[in-house]
Amino acid sequence: MRLKINKTGSFKHSKKYIKLINEANVYDVSIKTPVTFATNMTAKIDNEVYLKREDLQPVFSFKSRGAYNKILSLTPAQKKKGVIAASAGNHAQGVAFACKKLKIPCSIVMPVTTPDIKVRSVKNFGAKILLEGDSFNQAVKAALKIAKTKKIEFIHPFDDQYTIAGQGTIGQEILEADDEYDAIFLPVGGGGLLAGVSAWIAQHTKKVKIYGVEVEDSACLLEAIKFDKRVRLREVGLFADGVAVEQIGKNNFDVIKECVDGVITVSVDEVCAAVKDIFEDTRVLSEPAGALALAGLKKYSKKIKGKKFLAISSGANVNFERLSYIVERSELGENREKILSIQIPEQPGSFLRLCRIFGKAQITEFNYRMADESKAFVLVGIKTKTEDSFKALKGKLKKSKFKFNDLTKNEISNDHLRHMVGGRNNQDANKNSERIFRSEFPQKPDALINFLRDFGTNWNISLFHYRNLGAAFAKVLIGIQDNPKSSKRLETHLKGLEYNFVEETTNNAYQDFLR
Repeated sequence: MRLKINKTGSFKHSKKYIKLINEANVYDVSIKTPVTFATNMTAKIDNEVYLKREDLQPVFSFKSRGAYNKILSLTPAQKKKGVIAASAGNHAQGVAFACKKLKIPCSIVMPVTTPDIKVRSVKNFGAKILLEGDSFNQAVKAALKIAKTKKIEFIHPFDDQYTIAGQGTIGQEILEADDEYDAIFLPVGGGGLLAGVSAWIAQHTKKVKIYGVEVEDSACLLEAIKFDKRVRLREVGLFADGVAVEQIGKNNFDVIKECVDGVITVSVDEVCAAVKDIFEDTRVLSEPAGALALAGLKKYSKKIKGKKFLAISSGANVNFERLSYIVERSELGENREKILSIQIPEQPGSFLRLCRIFGKAQITEFNYRMADESKAFVLVGIKTKTEDSFKALKGKLKKSKFKFNDLTKNEISNDHLRHMVGGRNNQDANKNSERIFRSEFPQKPDALINFLRDFGTNWNISLFHYRNLGAAFAKVLIGIQDNPKSSKRLETHLKGLEYNFVEETTNNAYQDFLR
């Protein structure tokens, strides 16, 4: 989705940041990062694409800029007492690195879902680590409580003018090197980077459009723009942990409304594809939040040619265990792999007849499940070069009288069905009483047992598939036997839990392969 921002027409809140950015001191702990020409991406989308390489910072993200600038603004007495921060990782490293440089005591509260690589990095800088809560906001509450008790300064990751100004030095560097871009794309979590960079660029040139990019399941800026006020999201997706924020910052939103042209949302699959794109051009493995801006750039440019774009490659602190999921979903994000459920007659020669239709198409997987004596279902993964070739394949299937469903964007298919071993519910009495739900929760050592304990024992579980997606979050598909007379009781129970449940009982993937 792409939403235009009707800018206020003034720089009432942004004007002060010109002075603050000019005075910002960041280069004791940060470098002036290069801009890399993305050769492969340029050829792929027929637009000039450049990457601002904040992944090359000493802490592998832009966060050292704002953290250091904020800490330098403290009084000598505040510095002596030490500071505390809350972060899912990159801000924590920025604060810890700055404190090590300045020889200031430092404590960091991190959610228990924080990737190990980020926890280890913060420890290596000498900070005291406290793991609290399942989300950024829970970590913030814990940090603020400690700050109040110990009377030490809390270093906010984004909603602070000195932090914003520190990130704004990136805007200075961009325009100093080249001011001829048609548009610049930046990732959005709490809005510190977007506010700082846009405050500088919007007040120095009107030629360059500025876009914030969010993951669809963490789009706090999009909601704020829709309602013209800061909105707290009820649920936040956890895959791109660096931008998993429930509410855009107040100072940040004031600036964004004056300086930013629009906000773009992208799917997790599109982010995974952008991670692959950055690797192909730089040989760097970006973290999901670090590739977010490029994912938005790609989406924006689908019907545009011959323009010059820049995306901020904002971080490379990726958890190694997450790479398998990124690889798996990148093909879907590029729209190069299609997933089909195909019904075939349960008779000799059906497989061969189906495979002849595929011809020389590259098959990525082929899963078969007998449905009954007359028919069977096949789950097929196919790599396609173009949408036209996929349309042609669907035309052949229709001509050959094969019934099929396109499951390419079906969450149950992509997250569960392709990885499950099992079959249908053959207990006729239970078929019509089974309801299917999907959910996700932060991944930690006791996450699964907590989920089952919280779910309780009042309902019989008829199907269960749990998948750890790389240390940040896990996904669950659960079947529940439910008496139609007590449906409202089940729905009330699920709403009362701390997990978000989405019903998928009518989902084609479930109907074809599991029911």
